[in-house]
Amino acid sequence: MRYGLAGFTSSVNGLWTFVEIQEGDYVSFLYGARVFNLYRVMRKEALRGADKLPPWPSVTFRMSGKTYYFPFRLYLDPVRHLNEPMVRPEFSYVAENLLLRGGYRKTHFQADQITLHAVSQMGELSNHFTEQLELNSYQTFDPRLTWNRNLESSPEVFYFQELILQSLIRHYLGDVHKLQGFFLNIGLGNLEASDFEVLGEKALPEGHVDILLKDAQPIGTSRRIIVEVKARAARVEDIMQLKDYMHESGAECMAGVLIARKYSKKISQKARDEGILPLVYLFEGTSTEDAHLFEELKRNLQLEVIEHDRSRG
Repeated sequence: MRYGLAGFTSSVNGLWTFVEIQEGDYVSFLYGARVFNLYRVMRKEALRGADKLPPWPSVTFRMSGKTYYFPFRLYLDPVRHLNEPMVRPEFSYVAENLLLRGGYRKTHFQADQITLHAVSQMGELSNHFTEQLELNSYQTFDPRLTWNRNLESSPEVFYFQELILQSLIRHYLGDVHKLQGFFLNIGLGNLEASDFEVLGEKALPEGHVDILLKDAQPIGTSRRIIVEVKARAARVEDIMQLKDYMHESGAECMAGVLIARKYSKKISQKARDEGILPLVYLFEGTSTEDAHLFEELKRNLQLEVIEHDRSRG
């Protein structure tokens, strides 16, 4: 609040937050079951040598013994001043996530547009002027991802993980043109991509949906498409897990999509038999021996409906 600054740790969760939240996004902070303020993200930076830079000291976790510092930073512009309890019905989307997860086990939750519209009418316009944090000199870096363990060097190079893949696919589908093509590929070309929003992990009693596509402004019905993401080859248990999520979502769930690295013929057929659409992800022209920027991987990402002649063991 003092500096209009948010920092995230030198862990893969910190990187995940850094790539998930984009410039122009709006964020509020949850603390003690209350929602504080609304900010707009003005810019992002990853700082080299941040363990020696203010304002946060490094943190050592007692259980793991690992020490983390805060290289991933968001610069925030105060928009609204508010201090509201989570029990307000306007926060139900986020509160449900917190309740079903059992607390704040992740750095952030993506709210839907209805929640943002509600928060934008709470409290009052901010008249708070943030201080400038004085840093004598520092260098920035662009974090990279790799499939080559020998190149790992956090926080600058991280091994590619499923959490990052989920974020890549969410951002990919967040492009209205790509989302329209996605609908066409899965046999739902009658849907208008502009009517939908693409949300990150959503908690259900059965577990956590990786990506939820839903009507941005439901009128009469609230259509949903559930997407499960696996960085590895698809398995039978993935299909059954997604089937449970679809059942939990009820009659307004229009489709379930499983995205994985590859499928055997048996697994792809099992998915179709269960009413689930099997897709593979690939990064066209991307070397698995090098390190890559998040934006580069997003540009090269392709999602393809699996056919029997493309299935592999």
